Amino acid sequence: MILLTITIGIVILFTLTNGLHDASSVVATFITCGAATPAQAVMLAAAFELLGALFGGSAVAATVAGIVKLKSGTEMLVVILAAVVGAVFWNVLTWQFGIPSSSTHALVGGLSGAAIGFGGGAMINWGFAETFHTLHATGIAKVLIALVFSPLLGLLVAFIMLNLLMLLFRNATYRVNRPIKKIQWVLTAVMAFNHGANDTQKSMGLIMLALFSAGQVTTVADVPIPVRVMVGVIMCIGVLFGGWSIMKTLGRGIYTIRPVHSLASQLGTGLSLYFANATGAPVSTTHVVVGTIMGVGTADEKKMVNWQAAKNILFSWLITIPCSGLVSWLFFKLLDLLFGGL
Repeated sequence: MILLTITIGIVILFTLTNGLHDASSVVATFITCGAATPAQAVMLAAAFELLGALFGGSAVAATVAGIVKLKSGTEMLVVILAAVVGAVFWNVLTWQFGIPSSSTHALVGGLSGAAIGFGGGAMINWGFAETFHTLHATGIAKVLIALVFSPLLGLLVAFIMLNLLMLLFRNATYRVNRPIKKIQWVLTAVMAFNHGANDTQKSMGLIMLALFSAGQVTTVADVPIPVRVMVGVIMCIGVLFGGWSIMKTLGRGIYTIRPVHSLASQLGTGLSLYFANATGAPVSTTHVVVGTIMGVGTADEKKMVNWQAAKNILFSWLITIPCSGLVSWLFFKLLDLLFGGL
């Protein structure tokens, strides 16, 4: 019972760092273009993040819970504990330096590293054979496909939407920014709901795995209301204390965002998150937002896009899974050593 409590406590800490990290992604362009003050934006986002956690379904949670193939028991609890320690370590490190990294990548890396530390690659549900033979994505393959294609979808939609908006507003005066800013209140609320529905389910999946391992529940498919409320509230706290340095990187570091850019970016992000939730795919909101900002920058004035900043962000994406996986592997081995073999 003590191990279960510690594991759930670390999952809650991961949820907090997830909120700190990704809240800035949800509201970055909303604030930067002047549509809302930081306080207004994070309060709006926090409220709809909680609603997303409560009413966003369980498909993503089931996907996360299906990444590892361990049986219930102490072994799975220790693997989950080591996995989340690696993810938290990476989230805190990148948050401190204002790097728009992915909590989803960190979690996938953590789960993979800890599971490999326990029993090698056989402990992971890779899912590549099933995905390519039956066209039914599952396991790590489903996660990686979603993480690759979701920012590309956001980039494409944002690129198209900005061109359409620029055509629509080609004869408009500066006053058109007022209704554009008002529309963004609705779009930010929708984005926050979808983000809450997607990202909180990753933590819900881990908690359900931990409870299943300890024999407290018989299935991980149905997330009870108390777990939804707890995870949703912790995510909201993270949102309210969001990562302002990451917000600055997203809002100004890649491309100078004006209201019409923010509108196109939000449309691209919202559509990507909607498809992710509908298919149960855990995606990175940060990655999607970066993709949409690059999309609007390319559509408007690609020479003005800070491609070096984009390359730096891409590099952080590439090293997230191996780095968080390595930390989780090392932590599992430490626990294995301390407790005399798991």
